[in-house]
Amino acid sequence: MSDSMLERPALRDVTLRDGLQLTGKLLPTDRKLDIARTLIGLGVPELEVGSMARPDMVPPMANTLEVISELTDEELDRCWVWVATPRHVEKAAAAGAKNFQYCLSVSDAHNQANIGRRTDKSLSDMPYAIEITRSIGGRIQLCLATAFSCPFDGVVPEQRVLDIVADPRTAGADDTVVCDTLGQAVPAQVTSLVRGVRETAPDRRAVFHGHDTWGMGVANTLAAITAGADVVDGALGGLGGCPFAPGASGNTSTEDILFATRPDYLDPAVFARLVETSDQLLAELDEPSRSKAARGARSNARAFEWVIGDPTVSSS
Repeated sequence: MSDSMLERPALRDVTLRDGLQLTGKLLPTDRKLDIARTLIGLGVPELEVGSMARPDMVPPMANTLEVISELTDEELDRCWVWVATPRHVEKAAAAGAKNFQYCLSVSDAHNQANIGRRTDKSLSDMPYAIEITRSIGGRIQLCLATAFSCPFDGVVPEQRVLDIVADPRTAGADDTVVCDTLGQAVPAQVTSLVRGVRETAPDRRAVFHGHDTWGMGVANTLAAITAGADVVDGALGGLGGCPFAPGASGNTSTEDILFATRPDYLDPAVFARLVETSDQLLAELDEPSRSKAARGARSNARAFEWVIGDPTVSSS
């Protein structure tokens, strides 16, 4: 894999949405804004900043509208909000959001558990969500959860995913996001599906959203890049998971993806700040870091320029 290929995709950090939704803790609006602005300042090109899911169902997302309303227009250009209905789009747009990740599950069982309706109903509503988005000059993604496997139905046929991508009701989407919701996919599956998505909808960006449940997060992300993914998702410290998908664990780590892909904006100093930002957040949430790159950065291999050392170990 060439260096140019590794640098091709953009990273979208999903800490403030997928990363937080299983933590059970509501971060204050100011803290979420601080994290978003830190990541943007470090060069991360895109972020997920929240979800329109019901606060009683996903409490850590309760202040999403407040976060959106405090972000500047320039910041909002780089931020995405999870939505599942046209009404979600309307409410988020009224707060100032411009970019919407319209999510539905490929499997009916998970869509019913996650969103409370069958997949076909979500598809039937998507043209209205697209219409609202276009009316404000925004962007909208077709986001396909359980694109590889479902916790209730098992393996999801690839053709089922491609049929949804080709469905006329999704016409007008700017991107297609394929999600390994359970982290059960392997690189060959990711390569095949991402290629199929690009061939089926060549006018859209292809986005890969992976989880690291079975240790394949980085491998699957690199497979997606090789297959032509334009954007890949990650979360600080590998935080995250779906509250309505038994067996799902954290996202692929932002630190691990960036260390592997080395985008132009990443150097050892930026990486050190990223690791420190992640460490601080994880400590606040009382969550462990699942990032192997962050663990490596805290090692004592001082001759390696990416090492920042363990702050608990004295240098004397």
